[in-house]
This record gives sequence, structure tokens and C-alpha cells, in this order.
Amino acid sequence: MQQRELARTGRSVSVIGLGTWQLGGDWGDVGEDDATAVLAASADRGVTLFDTADVYGDGRSETIIGRFLASRPGAGITVATKMGRRMAQEPGNYTPENFRAWTERSRRNLGVDTLDLVQLHCPPSAVIEADETYDALDALVAEGAIAAYGVSVETCAQALAAIARPHVTNVQIIVNPFRLKPLDEVLPAARAAGVAVFARVPLASGLLSGRYTAATTFAANDHRSFNRHGEAFDRGETFSGVDFETGVAAAAELAAALPAGVPLPAATLAWIAAQPGITSVIPGARNPAQAEANADAAALVDSGDLAGFDAAVHRVYDERLRAHIHPLW
Repeated sequence: MQQRELARTGRSVSVIGLGTWQLGGDWGDVGEDDATAVLAASADRGVTLFDTADVYGDGRSETIIGRFLASRPGAGITVATKMGRRMAQEPGNYTPENFRAWTERSRRNLGVDTLDLVQLHCPPSAVIEADETYDALDALVAEGAIAAYGVSVETCAQALAAIARPHVTNVQIIVNPFRLKPLDEVLPAARAAGVAVFARVPLASGLLSGRYTAATTFAANDHRSFNRHGEAFDRGETFSGVDFETGVAAAAELAAALPAGVPLPAATLAWIAAQPGITSVIPGARNPAQAEANADAAALVDSGDLAGFDAAVHRVYDERLRAHIHPLW
């Protein structure tokens, strides 16, 4: 597994990481044994980045990761967690006192004295733009509560504001064949500033798995059922904001552009990872087989087999998605 430098930390992380929202909730039921098996399968394939958050299952995801890492001392896993969604997304809630309380809770959940990397969890733009935000985060670094910090964002404008800050280690943003806008400015700006980029929602909530049809349904407790129009949180987090039937058709067109034997999800992950400026891609997995397939996609990154796919990505985006997606995020 290729490892890439995690800016300003002295660490390296795998080009394919693991997102663990699904181990906490909002993706249907995933038992703890299954969740642990996903972590193990990923680590065994060379994944060295686990991305989580304090609100995934109200701490369940962090706690399961903490138990797993306690059973594998010296595994070399970097855990990137997130904070800020335990209260309403209002600028007044992003205080030094709350930052300290949130990080202390995550330290307990993960069983560590110092958190490897803490990202603000898609806060309001006013928080990303405020000097006081970074003063508070710098204080947590100085105290040893966290080793580094970054910002998870919804929009490219938010990403650019965070990248401009001198101590930001990474930004996390949705990048996939249905979300090409970050390629225009965000990735070049991050490269120039030495800021890492984690690509989240890389398979567009499963649309880019190529397994769905227009008739596919999801469990009632799955955000792909209850947040299609932003009923619970930013609608861009579900199917990358793409209309479901449109996404199914677009995914089928992309799959048809691939060489024989190359699965759409593997090609998608490798294509994202190959974009200049991407540090790691963080797909989720609900079972070990998915985790292994995601990790194995790293072998395609330098294969040279994706030139035709790249052309198809841009064509499909321009024809089917750009007008509806590009202006929004």
C-alpha cells in the first residue's frame, strides 16, 4: 500500500484509508464484531488511516476503534477524528471550552492521551474564517491534547479558507466523479500550501459501486433513505447531492467505459487517489470483503489503465451533473 506524507505531522498515511461513519450509525445496523472485522481487514491490507468522528454512533465508532488499536499495539494507524457536531452548528458553540470537552471525550473513547488528528466537523463558514478558532486549536496542540488539526468542509470556498491558515494539517472534502469542483482550485491550493487532502464520500454513498438500480431501497435508519433532500444534514453528504436516478444512470455510463475486469468502485477510488493533491481516499466498508476490495484498489493508482476512465468522468460530469452540482458546493 502506497503511503503519503501527512503534512506537518511527520507521519505518513495510506493512499486508501478507511472511513468509519458506518461503524457508528446511519448506514443500517453493523454489529461490533463486524465493525472490528472491517478494521482488521483494512489494517491487514496496509491501511494506516482510520477516519472517525465523535458523533458517529454517539462515540461508538471511536470506542470500537480504540478497542481494536489497544489489541494491536504498534500497528502504525493514524486516527483522524472530528468534533463540533455534538451541539447545534452555530458559531457561538465553537468555544475553547467546548473544544476541550469534545477532545477530552474523544481521548477517552479512543483510549489515548493525545489525539493524532482532530478535524472540525463541517462547521459554519464563520467558524472556519475566525482567528479565534485557530487560537483555540493551537492551544490544544500546545497542551498535548491533540497532535494536529484540520477542517472537514462542505464547500470549496470553505476549503480554501482553511488551507490559508498556517497550522492546518488537512482539509477533508467530497471528491469523486460526481464532485469535480475541488479539482479546479482546492487541490492546487492545498498542494501549494503543503496541506493534506482527504477525499471523503468517494463512492457517492454507494452510487459509484455500480450495484444500484433505480429500484434499490435502503433501511429506514440509513441516511440514504432519510436525507436525500437534506432533511437531516447537508444533502451533499447523501449520494454527493446527486439525484438518485440520475446517479444510477451516470454510474452505469462510467462502468461501461472501463476495461474488462476493472470494477467501477476500484477504478473510482484509484482515479481519486491519482488526482494531484489528494493524500488519502477514505471509503467506508460494512464488511471485510468491502474493506479488502477498497484497499486493493490502491494497486490501480499507478497502473496506467484509467486514462479512458478519466475522459469518461469529465464527459459524464459535464453532460449529466455539472449544471446541478458545480454551483452548490
